[in-house]
Amino acid sequence: MKNNLSNVLLPLATLSLASCAGQQKEEPKRPNIIFMMTDDHTTQAMSCYGGNLLQTPNMDRIANEGIRMDNCYAVNALSGPSRACVLTGKFSHENGFTDNASTFNGDQQTFPKLLQQAGYQTAMIGKWGVGGPATEGTPNKMGFGTYYGCICQRQAHTYYPPFLWQNDRRVYLDNELLPPGTPLDAGADPYDPRSYDKYTQRTYSPDAMYDQVLEFVNANKERPFFLMWTTPIPHSPMQAPDADVQYYVRKFGDEQPIEGKGYFPSRWPRATYAAMITYFDRQIGGLVAELKRLGIWENTVIVITSDNGPASNSCSSSEWFDSAHPFRSGKGWGKSSLREGGIRMPFIVAWGGKLRPQVSDHVGYFPDVMPTLCELAGVEPPATDGISFLPALEGRRQPQHEYLYWEFPGSKGWVAVRWGEWKGLLRRVKEGNDRFELFNLSDDPREEHDLAAQHPEIIDRMWQFVSASHTEPANPKFRMEVGRK
Repeated sequence: MKNNLSNVLLPLATLSLASCAGQQKEEPKRPNIIFMMTDDHTTQAMSCYGGNLLQTPNMDRIANEGIRMDNCYAVNALSGPSRACVLTGKFSHENGFTDNASTFNGDQQTFPKLLQQAGYQTAMIGKWGVGGPATEGTPNKMGFGTYYGCICQRQAHTYYPPFLWQNDRRVYLDNELLPPGTPLDAGADPYDPRSYDKYTQRTYSPDAMYDQVLEFVNANKERPFFLMWTTPIPHSPMQAPDADVQYYVRKFGDEQPIEGKGYFPSRWPRATYAAMITYFDRQIGGLVAELKRLGIWENTVIVITSDNGPASNSCSSSEWFDSAHPFRSGKGWGKSSLREGGIRMPFIVAWGGKLRPQVSDHVGYFPDVMPTLCELAGVEPPATDGISFLPALEGRRQPQHEYLYWEFPGSKGWVAVRWGEWKGLLRRVKEGNDRFELFNLSDDPREEHDLAAQHPEIIDRMWQFVSASHTEPANPKFRMEVGRK
């Protein structure tokens, strides 16, 4: 597949300070790296990807000043395994992290460990989700010198928790425990906004996390740092500052309230979802302003992506927003599936003024993050399942994946392969199904026209890729028999 990123990086002479003739040039400083990951976020929720319902001016500005990648994939359909893949550069079935109940073991190699060993100050702020408290897989054991946020996935199921974690200790907030799933009071009018007062408390956890983001950046302005900012936004439940919600109520009009089973009720779920994303976008704008104030914006690499596609749960408005557009949205087509809407992610890279603005059709996925960021930092990465895409950023010849491969043991078992414009999809693996569906993504990005019967030779090729890629997870819970019968 053609890559249109030729000659993207400005001449390297601009990256260092040239001295007088005959004198040695000053070596450029190693770049700071900020990797931002949202939760259940999609391209349609960003104006720069064509969304027209939400306002994301700061993400749009970063995309317009950098590189927007339109063919970047998560390696899994759920949060925890996607994050584990980013950190290790390994497929889910190889790093042992195949669902949200998995956890890292203590000797797992991660790129934050490598950057830390190379002198980078490292921090993660936000949702961890790849190892609970008191396990071997906590952030400080995986290469982060500083951690602040919600370690456990379930702790992130309220935006007003009673505490967050700072490294290995709890930091209590001025909120009371309100368990997710708490319904409206008996007899409360679901159309009366006052019925929802108990779901809004004093400290909105993304505010507390953002304060830590700014504190870390200020504390390390004189030395190279790596910050992984993993906001829980816009994962359910629907909770956002009221001023932002009311902006979208005026824009969208009135709507039906939801019970939010398993999470919390919401008077205006669509407006609140939009408000959460606009709120995070405003935080990004504040961070960029701070980087510029500190004089380190030009030497800071920014990455913005998400962990998986849009959810379809009791809080979801994914079909109303057409959240996975241009792919299909709704149950079975987003999160927890290997459909394009479940794994094709927004992916934006900016680097001060060093990158010429481009839209890239380079095909890559999350295993590529580890070798890319290691190369940026001048660190030799271990063997991974990824290929560094730094050459694409620098305008050099970019090596390509022959194919991309996915396995997901949830939702009755899925396998997927992308080979050029072809996508092979094997569903219901745990029920014994071995019939690949085949889609041409160039003509059919919504995966609506199965061409398997017309191209048996391509199906044969898909099975060859499966044979070359499939390995049995160490944990038998996550195994599924993958093979042609």
